[in-house]
Amino acid sequence: MSDLIRVTLLGIIEGVTEFLPISSTGHLLIAEKFGLGARSDLFNIGIQAGAILAVTLIYWKRIWQLLTQWRDAANRDYLFKLAVAFLITAVLGFIAVKMGFKLPETVTPVAWALVIGGVWMIAAERLAARQPDRTEVTWRVAILVGIAQMVAGIFPGLSRSASTIFAAMLFGTSNRAAATEFAFLVGIPTMYAATGYELLKVVKSGGAAHEDWTALGLGFVVSAIVAFIAVKWLLGYIRTHTFTPFAIYRIAFGVALLVLVPAGG
Repeated sequence: MSDLIRVTLLGIIEGVTEFLPISSTGHLLIAEKFGLGARSDLFNIGIQAGAILAVTLIYWKRIWQLLTQWRDAANRDYLFKLAVAFLITAVLGFIAVKMGFKLPETVTPVAWALVIGGVWMIAAERLAARQPDRTEVTWRVAILVGIAQMVAGIFPGLSRSASTIFAAMLFGTSNRAAATEFAFLVGIPTMYAATGYELLKVVKSGGAAHEDWTALGLGFVVSAIVAFIAVKWLLGYIRTHTFTPFAIYRIAFGVALLVLVPAGG
């Protein structure tokens, strides 16, 4: 298998999994372990930025509305909450980096995160269904989404989208579409910032000359195209369906990995 095919497959995996609540980081780690090869941190974050670009394009009208009509009280309040959620993630992420935290490089913890996250999603979906339909994003939701985003970032397999969506649904924004929109919009500055930070590190360390920019560019484009299709589908799907099928997939996939992959593998 040529390297360009491997890169294309990684871009497809990232595009499909970044916003579906099944963990993109976990799937990329597993894919790299099983034949697609390990990639640099910049590559992994860069193709995530491709998926974020897709969401930016999908939500561009909403983003434009928030930025150009910020004098409107509701829009200004929403922007402040997005900013607070992002800042919480950024500060906690900075602390994690300074403490030397590194993502696990074995499949077993990812598998357990997939299973536990799947069980939690089923329980959370049922709890959210008992609440009145609320579209408002409260300050509690904004704070908890920021925390959830960080927790998902340091535990591959949990899924950033799943963690943030259900944090919103359980603690105030019970409407599935409204919770998803806030979770996705918070992800936009977060992932762009993460990509910029990683790029700055590479440039400062002199690693730019050793980065495979062709592979990164291809992965970015493929991820953006696939994510655009996946998110468009997801936004239509959640209007009439729950997230439970994704939870079942997570549990089945995680159990399969625990059975098939040796401990520490």
